[in-house]
Amino acid sequence: MAIKTRYWLMKSEPDVFSIDDLFDTPNQTEAWDGVRNYQARNMMRDEMQLGDLVFFYHSSCKPPGIVGIAEISKTAYPDHTAWDPGSPYYDPKSSSENPRWFMVDVKFYKKYPRMITLEELKQQPELNEMPLLKRGSRLSIMPVTQNQWEIINKLAE
Repeated sequence: MAIKTRYWLMKSEPDVFSIDDLFDTPNQTEAWDGVRNYQARNMMRDEMQLGDLVFFYHSSCKPPGIVGIAEISKTAYPDHTAWDPGSPYYDPKSSSENPRWFMVDVKFYKKYPRMITLEELKQQPELNEMPLLKRGSRLSIMPVTQNQWEIINKLAE
């Protein structure tokens, strides 16, 4: 029995890691490291599956918005950046024997011809329940329903 594709939104600051960085990678696959929120970690570790699709969202920029799609190409494994004292994601309480943080690999899938801005998303009443649009929601990873996925893809056309 085939596993049903799930949909996600993952935020990244474009000056740290943008969709163009993913596109410019030789095999177009990169580790999504540095997640340091337990709820986001749990979604990556426990729920993301190979082949799931991800909206690539540029955050902390003007304007923020969805710029394309990536695909989960490797399921969760320990985030080794937590063990590197020189990394901005270092966590002294994490170790290879007892990893606290995890990451997934994402593969470039598609870049939209234009950004779908946060403002544009907020103007779609069908998206009101989307975690991204909820007041106070600051997670870097969040689930997206199939209906929300389809609405947003239509906006991108």
